[in-house]
Amino acid sequence: MAITKWPADERPREKLARSGAQALSDAELLAIFLRTGVKGKSAVDLGRDLLGHYGGLRQVLNAGQGALGQISGLGPAKCAQLQAALELGKRYLEQKLEREGPLTSPKQAAEFLTHQLRDRPREVFAIVYLDNRHHVLDYEELFYGTLNGAHVHPREVVKNALARNAAAVIVAHNHPSGIAEPSQADTTITIKLRDALSLVEVRLLDHLVIGDGEFVSMSDRGLF
Repeated sequence: MAITKWPADERPREKLARSGAQALSDAELLAIFLRTGVKGKSAVDLGRDLLGHYGGLRQVLNAGQGALGQISGLGPAKCAQLQAALELGKRYLEQKLEREGPLTSPKQAAEFLTHQLRDRPREVFAIVYLDNRHHVLDYEELFYGTLNGAHVHPREVVKNALARNAAAVIVAHNHPSGIAEPSQADTTITIKLRDALSLVEVRLLDHLVIGDGEFVSMSDRGLF
């Protein structure tokens, strides 16, 4: 049955307007973005199918247009809408990080960086640039690697920090395995970055290793 024929208090849009987005199930939230269903299925049914096929909301949003396009009822427009929803969430977190004042703990940066990096299929090396009061100036993904590691060049990090007039930086990279434990190579490159940045009076505050639902602060571990 089409959603327009449902009782008004069961329709996702009306439910959202009445009780807020937090009252909607994952399938109902997906239905808001999908807008319409397919023959024999409502948008909520299609949302349930996606959740069942991929195993959860996070997996659906990270599936990518190519994979989503193989699901019956998902054309290019619906795939684009779901990808746009994910990107909106990421940009919201980035602006939230910039607005909330100085970073005072690894956890603050890790929340944002986890959402940015944890689902990447290969390693991504990212930098948060900070002013002398530790307010966020910019976020940048600078190096990309394979499942075995990214090739990080300290010269590029120094150059880009100076271009932004940064007084300090937090660097991070993900482990696609989901395990956040730093490797010896992670420690080695962190020390090289610290030493290179110190030559131009930019402090390396931390190197965060992002796993799946966990992170490690190399500063807290005393690894550099």
